[in-house]
Amino acid sequence: MKMNTNYIKLTVLLAVIVGLYSFSNERSEHKKLSGIAIEFVGDQNLYITQGAVNKLLIQKFGSLDNFPKEKLALNTIEKTIEANEMVKNAQVFLSVNGKLASKIEQRKPIGRVEADSKFYLDEDGSRMPLSSSHSARVPIITGKITGQSLEDAYKLLNYINADDFLRKNVIGIHIEAEDSYQLRFRTEQFTVNLGDIKNLDEKFSKFKAFYTKANLDDTLGNYDVVSLEFNKQVVCTKI
Repeated sequence: MKMNTNYIKLTVLLAVIVGLYSFSNERSEHKKLSGIAIEFVGDQNLYITQGAVNKLLIQKFGSLDNFPKEKLALNTIEKTIEANEMVKNAQVFLSVNGKLASKIEQRKPIGRVEADSKFYLDEDGSRMPLSSSHSARVPIITGKITGQSLEDAYKLLNYINADDFLRKNVIGIHIEAEDSYQLRFRTEQFTVNLGDIKNLDEKFSKFKAFYTKANLDDTLGNYDVVSLEFNKQVVCTKI
């Protein structure tokens, strides 16, 4: 008899828990949004602003203030944000305080092309439009822009960004022709003729040795062109 009583108590308790959960879940589903919270992760240089994201959502879905939670299509909202050309990735979810929350990762520019058309080259090697909200401080790419020369420029930019000295000093890449690249430096007046992008380790090792010695001798200002195109030597043209 005692077993039956315990069984009945357990059954009633489970029924109460299930009922409370269902009631709570139903109330939650019928609640409305209490606002929108947008967070940018990673690079804090905003190429797309919170206001622009809000405007994007309003244009697509109308006002989301007090929008019923059960009518939200989070995956659709996510894809709408990711369709913006400044956005690399977006995660959309409902926060515990009833807000529509979004974590947005922007695309990251590593070079800026200044040609007939102007655009960024991003960290994945893809074209990225310029932003009206922020201008990235990245090397400027000029000259003969082709598919192949942009691929080479992308590889060269990745090499530059992986090297502390080059990242701090190189401000421009000029494309004379495919397989013929020049570098411009932040504080030096000379142009560095790189040639093609083969054997970059060897070329920049030679250049750093030259730069260190010329800097010690205080002769960096004497040069107009520094060429790394020739094997095992740095050829300089004086002003």
